[in-house]
Amino acid sequence: MRTPLVMGNWKLNGTKESVSTLVKGLEAAADAATNVEVAVCPPAIFIEQVAALTASNSIEFGAQDVSTNVAGAFTGETSPVMVKEFGAKYSLVGHSERRQYHNETDAVVAAKTVAIQENGLVPVICIGETLEERETDKTFNVVETQLKAVIDVAGIDALENSVIAYEPVWAIGTGKVATSEQAQEVHAHIRNWLKAQSEVVAEKVQILYGGSVKAASAKELFAQADIDGGLVGGAALLVEEFVGIIEGAK
Repeated sequence: MRTPLVMGNWKLNGTKESVSTLVKGLEAAADAATNVEVAVCPPAIFIEQVAALTASNSIEFGAQDVSTNVAGAFTGETSPVMVKEFGAKYSLVGHSERRQYHNETDAVVAAKTVAIQENGLVPVICIGETLEERETDKTFNVVETQLKAVIDVAGIDALENSVIAYEPVWAIGTGKVATSEQAQEVHAHIRNWLKAQSEVVAEKVQILYGGSVKAASAKELFAQADIDGGLVGGAALLVEEFVGIIEGAK
């Protein structure tokens, strides 16, 4: 059985006070959910604070993005080595906002995935289609192409120590949520596509759903056979909502 993973992506949000309040508000629910892993991805500047706040509870944490470089003259970048030094477990890679606003190509995502794994972190590989791509029946092709770019560089076995997050771009921050049936259809396709290359990887890899997940929709989404938890955006900034999502994964 794959352990459900509920991960909060805080994006560009937070103050020292709000970070402390949020993590402390999640402690009890995370510790009580013994069959669910809970993780948060704060802005890089708050990683040290989150590391301290999670030292005595079960909450894991990660970066929202890292550089392909471990050190050097790369102003503004964050190295995976630096993130790992603070005790992080994860790093997101290829989030649609990175692809859209920072022009990250599939090749860049693949290179970052390799850098993340080589430096002891678990990549959370974000994939998903735009509304136009969904409406023109390109969803399966898009997710396959995005994953193939990683596999071509890192190899299929690299996904055994990775997490995949399917996030339909049209549902991120829009309030629109894929129905549980729509999400399951894509998750099942991803797992079956992987199975053709490695049954071990297909059975082991966690595939999260992301895209305006709320406490009210979490239980039904996570009950689907191939949905192993969620990568949560806006709702991850609200203690009550995020706790409800954790409860939905039990």
